[in-house]
Amino acid sequence: MRCLILPLLLASCLIACQQPSSPNTLTIGTIAGPESDLVRAAKSVAHDTYGLDIRVVEFSDYNLPNAALNDGSIDANVYQHLPYLEASVKAHHYLLEPIGRTFLFPAGLYSKKITSLDAMPDKARIAIPNDPSNEARALRLLAEAKLITLNESPTPNVQDIIENPKKIRITTLDAAQLSRVLPDVDAAIINTTFAIPAGLNPSRDALISESKDSPYANLVVIQTNTQKRAQLEQFIEALHSDEVKAKAQQLFGDAAIIAW
Repeated sequence: MRCLILPLLLASCLIACQQPSSPNTLTIGTIAGPESDLVRAAKSVAHDTYGLDIRVVEFSDYNLPNAALNDGSIDANVYQHLPYLEASVKAHHYLLEPIGRTFLFPAGLYSKKITSLDAMPDKARIAIPNDPSNEARALRLLAEAKLITLNESPTPNVQDIIENPKKIRITTLDAAQLSRVLPDVDAAIINTTFAIPAGLNPSRDALISESKDSPYANLVVIQTNTQKRAQLEQFIEALHSDEVKAKAQQLFGDAAIIAW
C-alpha cells in the first residue's frame, strides 16, 4: 500500500508509532512517483537476499524526508542529490550523510510551445524549481543552453545571472508543480521524478537535458549515528541489483543513468 504523507508532524507520529524495533526492519522514505517503484523493487531483493523487512514511506514535499530522517522517524531516504543534501544540512544543521549512489535522473528543459532552443522567443517565460539546490541546477542547465550567463557562484540563484540577451523571465515554483504549469509558460525545467509521470522523457522530449557527467545523481542518505548501518549497506546492495536495474529500464528507459 502506498502511503502518501503530507504534514510532517503527522508523518513523524505515524511512522514513529508504527516502526518496529528489529534491526532488520528498515523504513525508507521517498518522494511519491516512479522512483518509489525502484525502492520497492529493492525491497523484494533485500527481503529475499538479506532477510530485511523494508517499509516504504512516500512524501509529497521535498523538505519532509530529511526532517523525518533527522528525527529518527525513518532509517534512510532515497530521493536527493548531493547539492540538495548539503544545502539542507547547512540550513537545518541535520546530522545526515550519504552512504551510496543510485541513478542520475537528468533534469530537462521542456516546452509545449517550441521545438528547439533556437526558437526560444525574446522575453520567454521559463519556470524552474524554487528550492535552492534545484534552482542552481536549473540555472546551470539554462547556461549550458547558452540562454543565460552566470557568475562563478557555486550555488547560483537568479541574482547571479550576469547576461540575459533574450531577457528571459524566470519564475520559480515548487518542483512538483512544474509539469502542471508547462502549458502556461514558454518552457520549464523539470526533474525526471516529476517529468515521467507527466508523460515527458528527457531523452525524447527535452530541448536540452543533463549529461551523464552531471553531479546530481540521487543518493541513499542516513543518520550519521544510525545503529543500522550494516543493514542499510545491504539495502544499497539490493538497490544496485540487476532486478532494480531492470525496473529502472522499464520505468525510465534511458532516462535513468546508473551512477555507482
